[in-house]
Amino acid sequence: MKDILFLLADVWMIFVGYFFGWKLIRRYGNYLLGLELMVVATSGTNFLVWSLLGANPGSILYDIAYFFDAFSRSLGVTLILVMGLMKVTRNYKPSPAVDVGVFALATAAGLFLRQFHGEDPRVDHGAFAVAAFYVAVNLATAVFLAYFVKRLWNAGAKWPAIWTGLVTAAATTIAFTYDFFPFPFDDANRTFFYTAALATWGTQGFVYYFAYRALHNYNAASGVKTVQEAGAPS
Repeated sequence: MKDILFLLADVWMIFVGYFFGWKLIRRYGNYLLGLELMVVATSGTNFLVWSLLGANPGSILYDIAYFFDAFSRSLGVTLILVMGLMKVTRNYKPSPAVDVGVFALATAAGLFLRQFHGEDPRVDHGAFAVAAFYVAVNLATAVFLAYFVKRLWNAGAKWPAIWTGLVTAAATTIAFTYDFFPFPFDDANRTFFYTAALATWGTQGFVYYFAYRALHNYNAASGVKTVQEAGAPS
């Protein structure tokens, strides 16, 4: 049963990443958010294939999984997420060069940081520093997301604001648990933890998409109202 729940959580994350990532690109032209969701989905696909093929730690898929994990935990669902959401909070429109540059930087971070996976942060100083870095950037992102929640609430999008706050809190809990507080009842493969993590990360993409859409629509409606008022006779 636990294996089925794990696979369902992974499939959920894959679906959300590809489906809503594509919608963010096609409907809103947001390549930062859209591509990052697709990176998360690709990571989930790799993880799913690796699991179905026997979860061999000597497989190249295992190394690829560590790369994707480091990519998203360092700069993906942190800096790239913030920059993508800034399109509806600050009307930020990065140039194609910025888009390419930030993904190149995240790729470099993923390639460098993946070497620390598998080490125990309680005894390895390098692994501890990397784990602490992941938690720090997650907390910094949570601060921005608190501001994002406030913008949603002020825009009248109460439910998107509430769900964004809840899923962000869940994701921060996962970030703390990942390296520092493993579930004492978990098995050797950490099946319960990864099921919770995959379900949370998938739900993040789902909730953030609809929160983004709500704020985008609010901004668009406010812009139309402003133009109408500016053109109205005094």
